[in-house]
Amino acid sequence: MSRLRDKAKNFVSEKIANMRKPEASIDDVDLKGVNREGVTYCANVGVTNPYSHSIPICEITFHLKCDGRQIISGTIPDPGSIKGNDKTNLEVLMKVPHSVIVSLARDIFKDWDIDYELEIGLVIDIPIIGNFTIPVRKKGEIRLPSIKDFFRKGEDNEE
Repeated sequence: MSRLRDKAKNFVSEKIANMRKPEASIDDVDLKGVNREGVTYCANVGVTNPYSHSIPICEITFHLKCDGRQIISGTIPDPGSIKGNDKTNLEVLMKVPHSVIVSLARDIFKDWDIDYELEIGLVIDIPIIGNFTIPVRKKGEIRLPSIKDFFRKGEDNEE
């Protein structure tokens, strides 16, 4: 009886391991807005769902590292769903206080940008499997706001 149960477990495990799963990528990280409290950056994340039905996203976690240290992290609870048989674009907003940006002065003055590493975890609820985290990582450079960004009016800046 024990051998039969082990065979069944192995069969199910193998089928689940080979099952298609949603995939994600960080398409872009850019300046979203500037206000008195800090700078808001936006990570555009593309998520492809191979299933015919939508999948709920339980939460999004993020960790932004600059100059080898973590400068901000957070969680976005219940951000929505991933459309079935389609690509869903998500915006992950990260508000960085000015004091943190000032502490990165050495990296900033080299080329007026911040070298970063961004880690995002999309926790989704897949039927039968349960909660599943899609890890996504990207390294790159974030442009810093210039003086004109503080005075620019429009949709891009926060109030």
